[in-house]
Parts: sequence; C-alpha cells; structure tokens
Amino acid sequence: MKDQYPSQWLERAVDQLSLLPGIGRKTAMRMALHLLRQPPSYAQHLGEAIIDLRQKICYCERCHCISDSPLCDICSDPQRDQSTVCVVEQVKDVLTIEQTHRYKGLYHVLGGIISPIDGITPNDLEIESLYERVQEESVREVILAIRSTLEGDTTNYYIYKRLESTGVLVSLIARGISIGDEIEYADEVTLGSAIANRTPFDLSLIHI
Repeated sequence: MKDQYPSQWLERAVDQLSLLPGIGRKTAMRMALHLLRQPPSYAQHLGEAIIDLRQKICYCERCHCISDSPLCDICSDPQRDQSTVCVVEQVKDVLTIEQTHRYKGLYHVLGGIISPIDGITPNDLEIESLYERVQEESVREVILAIRSTLEGDTTNYYIYKRLESTGVLVSLIARGISIGDEIEYADEVTLGSAIANRTPFDLSLIHI
C-alpha cells in the first residue's frame, strides 16, 4: 500500500532523501519534517551547499582526488613528499589516511578495484595514469593501500606487474588491517601503523 502524504512536496522530499545510502523512508520522513521546523534560510543554505557540492567540485588532474581546483591541495603542497605515492581505491580512503597524520606523501585514487564479476577491468581504473606518473615524475616508492580481498589482491598484483619495468619500489601496507577490511573502517592507530610498517610487494608474493 502506497504511503499517504498530506503534501505532494513532502512526498517528493521523502522520495529524494530516501535515495541516499542507508536512508530508509522512515528516516527520510524524519529528516523532511525536521527541515520543515527550521527557518527557511536553513533549507536554502543546505540546498545551495548540495548544489555547489555537485557543480563546483572537480577531480584533481594529477591524483584524481576531489578538489576545488585542477590541482588539489595535497598535490600542490610543497611540504609533501613528492617521491612517495599511496594508491587507494576511493576518495574516502584519502580522507581516512589523512586523519592518521602519519603519511606525508602524495596519493593516487584508482576509482575502484578490478572485479570481473562487476565488469570492472584495469581500463576502467586510473592505473595507466599511475604508470605515467611514475614515468614522468620523481617517484621512488608506490604504496598499495588497497583492501585485502581477492579483487583487491588482484588489483595489487596487476599494478605491481604494470610498474615492474619502471624500477620503482612497490610496497604493501602491513597486515595490521584485517583480511577483507576496507581502509575506511580501520582505526587511525592501526592504519597509521600499517602504513609506517609497509613491506616491499615482492616479498608478499612468497606467501601466495
């Protein structure tokens, strides 16, 4: 049975809010009613912030993290270690690692991991642009900070083989991160330690 709403505008708001991850229709209803109780300026500022989020944020042309300009603040920071690049799946992983305050290098966001079941191939990810960075920039080490799953390990191995001819050191974060865990959910101490105690990737092949 279809929910009955006293207003078509309330129904429309609930419909849109319930499309957000983890938001069911009951939660969406509470959010919509909360907005109605606020001054009109509250909803206006929220709406403007969402529109600006979608229209004004771009992706860094170097590392593919979100940015307000063609080159993000991390890539343009002269204090960062330009010789070290940490490879992650998604933008959220950059934010998580930054919260540890243990890593001072640069990043490279792949945009996902290789997953044949989901139809995601190396060509769908930012792997070639990583190869180009290693070729063109003074990169000495590439750190693979990707979840340890079958797909994640496949992605790690593919990147390792793709970069093998460049001579760059490819390392893997320590297994303080549990098998299958996503970077996003690791606590800051464990994640910081995993990055600090990384090991060369080729040593991990001994255990495969």
